Parts: sequence; structure tokens; C-alpha cells
Amino acid sequence: MKLVSFQVRTPVGTFSRIGALHNASIVDLNMAQARRLTDQGETQPRRLADAQVPATMLEFLEGGPAATDAARRAFEYAVGHGSSIAGPAGETIFYDPASVRLTAPLPNPSSLRDFIAFEEHIAATSKRRGQPIPPEWYKAPVYYKGNHRTIIGPDHELRWPLNTQKLDYELELACVIGRKGIDIPERDAVNYIAGYTIMNDFSARDIQFQEMACRLGPAKGKDFATAIGPCIVTPDDIQDLASLRMIARINGEVWSEGRFGSIHWSFSQMIEHVSRGEFLYPGDLFGSGTVGGGCGLELDRYLKPGDVVELEILPIGILRTTIAAQN
Repeated sequence: MKLVSFQVRTPVGTFSRIGALHNASIVDLNMAQARRLTDQGETQPRRLADAQVPATMLEFLEGGPAATDAARRAFEYAVGHGSSIAGPAGETIFYDPASVRLTAPLPNPSSLRDFIAFEEHIAATSKRRGQPIPPEWYKAPVYYKGNHRTIIGPDHELRWPLNTQKLDYELELACVIGRKGIDIPERDAVNYIAGYTIMNDFSARDIQFQEMACRLGPAKGKDFATAIGPCIVTPDDIQDLASLRMIARINGEVWSEGRFGSIHWSFSQMIEHVSRGEFLYPGDLFGSGTVGGGCGLELDRYLKPGDVVELEILPIGILRTTIAAQN
């Protein structure tokens, strides 16, 4: 499934919902489950659906594999009945994407960790500083903790941050944790992944390097925004992670291109490392770090006001961000 979060405007307010993409429509999974339970004769279908397939992404992820299985059955039930199917009281199940607003698929991750897992990337950035790759990098997957409250989604506008002179994009794949666990061995780690999405770890390089000169960070140089989306693809819909092609376009021009298979540290190794003596929680977000050649820093090219940044990783899709003009 390709899971999305979307907002629906109603006369009594705007509501966030979880859906799954089907052709040119979005299937409301919570409402599809309510209809399925109604047709099975349940007396409280809406209440039961809210427990089995919660209407928001983080609550859904907290439901673990059972919620995913229920959502898949609801999705197949709705698709099997066609786009005219409605909820127990006539509610909409199939939405036209043009009638709703897509948000980040996980608007409020429990935490954000971003790794530096591609050897080509750390080699290039180390070389620019006149340094070799630190030998410690080969001992364990290294990460920093980002700001999980500044997540933006597809087709959003990014305000120009911090008067930076070197605004950069970073082309990454991210995994979303779907189960609670601690001391998870690498061989079992894949079972804790709920899905994958595209991630753009926006960076103000001048601010970043200024603060990291004090041997802490990054912090302000990245905390202003991280884009993810347009959807979360469940693992069963990605047969071979290594073959995924990663592309970054700025105003339609290809700036970066790579393959996920060039990664040195796998997501399973990241999960094993982070979970040593520490719980992981549903909704935790792990960024892979930048693929080799996947940022302006490596190219000595930076973003400008008005630029349209597109990161593409199929079958996930395209994550598009427009850079707002400076105030």
C-alpha cells in the first residue's frame, strides 16, 4: 500500500485522515473499515473501526501489524466494491486528491534520526574539509537527532530560513518504525519497519558549519524543516531496496542521481544500533543520510528563492518543495 495523510475541510472544521492511493483516488482507510464492519453486521462499526484502523497516521502506526493487516483488508474491500461505496452513514470513502490537501504522510513522527550511511557522501564532504573519513565511521552507523516538529509534506513551500547564504537539499530515503522494541538484532530488524518514504533534509550549510565548529550539532542549521513524502510505501510493495534509483531535480534540471544499493550501513544495522539499551517506538523516523552526490554541498551549488526542488524515488513518487522568496 501507498499510505498518505490528508486533510478534509468540512463546515465544522478541518480533519486529518489516513488513506491509501488507488489509481487516481485516495481511499479513506478508517471509513472503509467502518463500512466493512457494517456489512459484517457489527453494531458499533465506527467505534470498532477507530480502534482497528485509527484515522491518523501516528495512531495507526501505534496499532502495529494488526492495524496494517486490518487496513489492507479494508482497502481491498473498498476497491472491490468500487468508488461509489460510502461509509455507514453515507460518508465519503473515495476522495479526489484535488478535493483534499496532502500533508506529510507522518506529520508528527515520534522522533527523527538522520544517519550518514553512504560512504561516497562522507568521503566527499570530508575531502572538502581536507580530512579523511574518520575511522570511527566504519564502526557503527552515526546519526544526529533532528527536529521532529518541523516536518513539511509534498508540494509545500519552504520559507527562506535564518538569512542563510547556502541553502541546500539532501536526497535521502527514510524508513518509518512500526513496532516498539529494544535490543533488536539485525536479523529481526526488518520486521520493525512499517514502510519507506522520501526525505529531504534541508540544510543551511553556513549556519551548520559555524555551529559544528564547536563540536556539537548539527542543530539550527537543519532544525528549521525536513520534508517527507509524498507517501509511505509498505515493505511488501518494494521488492528490492538496493535497486531504487534516487534523483534530485532543481527547476527540472537533474543535479543528483544515485542508487540506494550504494549504502554502507543498512536500515537493519541502524535499527540494531539505535535499539541497544534504548526503546524504539512506532512513528520513529530514520533518514538514510544523503546518497553520494545527493546534495549541493558536494556540487558547490546552492538553492535560490523561487527554486522548485523535486526528489524522486520510485515507486514512492516525487517529493516536491518550492523555496519561498526571501523576506
